[in-house]
Amino acid sequence: MTLLVVGLVIFLGMHSFSMARRNRAALIARIGEGPYKGLYSLVSLLGVVLIAIGYGQYRASGYIPVWDPPAWTRHLALILVWLAFICLAAAYLPGRIKVRLKHPMLAGVKIWALAHLLANGDLGSILLFARSSPGRCWPASASSAGTWRPSTAARQGLRAGATISWRSSSAPRSTWPSCSGSIPG
Repeated sequence: MTLLVVGLVIFLGMHSFSMARRNRAALIARIGEGPYKGLYSLVSLLGVVLIAIGYGQYRASGYIPVWDPPAWTRHLALILVWLAFICLAAAYLPGRIKVRLKHPMLAGVKIWALAHLLANGDLGSILLFARSSPGRCWPASASSAGTWRPSTAARQGLRAGATISWRSSSAPRSTWPSCSGSIPG
């Protein structure tokens, strides 16, 4: 669990540093934009690697249950993850979803994190996924959104979600997670 927390501190700390505009500008002036981006990427990557290793170690050592999520939250999580894929695709493709949401990728990450928070009630999942929830990514005003029609992003997001769901469902039934409401371990 220590590596998970250290990885989160490094990753979130680096991303928080970019919000300190004066300090960021001073560092870019000192070392240059290219080296800053390289340093930012390396430190962020180190954080992600430590998060992955730490979460893997946490799962291997046993879950620390905080609450027991009902079985229906796992089904809701599947729907929410599909919506997250649509938002992720909308970040890179033109369309009304991108216009409607302020930051579609951020919205996708938040929806993905919410889905995992609903379906998992253990301490490691709460530490990992609850960090994705603060901030604003929804539309500034409803008047700029117009009417919704199926867009390229929606089709691509649904296609990606269906592919992942299909690949997951083609796994042997013995590897499927239990829907009994208890945390597998």
